[in-house]
Amino acid sequence: MQPRPSAGILFLMAAILVVDDEPHIRDLLRGYLEREGYDVHVAEHGETALQLARDLAPDLVILDVMLPGLDGIEVCRRLRQFSDAYVLMLTARSEEIDRVVGLEVGADDYVTKPFSPREVVARVRALLRRPRRPAEPVPNGQRQPQQLGDLVIDRDRHTVTRGRVEVPLTAREFELLAMLAEQPGRVFTRAQILDHVWSSEFYDEHVVEVHIANLRHKLGDESSAPRYVETVRGVGYRAAARE
Repeated sequence: MQPRPSAGILFLMAAILVVDDEPHIRDLLRGYLEREGYDVHVAEHGETALQLARDLAPDLVILDVMLPGLDGIEVCRRLRQFSDAYVLMLTARSEEIDRVVGLEVGADDYVTKPFSPREVVARVRALLRRPRRPAEPVPNGQRQPQQLGDLVIDRDRHTVTRGRVEVPLTAREFELLAMLAEQPGRVFTRAQILDHVWSSEFYDEHVVEVHIANLRHKLGDESSAPRYVETVRGVGYRAAARE
């Protein structure tokens, strides 16, 4: 891949997959992104998008919610089973439920139609400036799994298990749980969680609440009597301290 100059700084060309069933939107975004030096591919259907994502391993996917066949929410859900690419979702609807559902299945950001192509490019730049947080070096190259109640959190394998059963979590949910479990009893503010897990000025603290709620649902954790993640009202969240 060739580097491209932008504002005096060299960036490595990133691969972007644009998924939208409207040809003029695909062409519009492709034109703007290619002028920025990105390697752009397009798809108009969810099934095609998933196959391209497997073949191309893009760095970022721009994904329309209202796709024929598999909608964008389902595409994002399936994408998260094999890819950690950033996902920027496009929607013609502004209802909060669309944004919440998208975030729950692993989207990183949202833009509502009609949109400014320059805004989309700015969002893309911001996401790609923040590479996925690398694993921290540990002695002998191996980390001991964390224990939180009856949960085992294995950072090396990126798994959470209860007994011998794996709990399916998105990359964000896993990172959120692992962060809390590293220091049981310590209260993390929403801003601290946002900075550690998302590292983006385009999010507000509501995204933390959405992911906490979704994490609790998957863990079978009741907010009224939590076993794993406790809410400290007016402050933030903490992992339940070990007994």
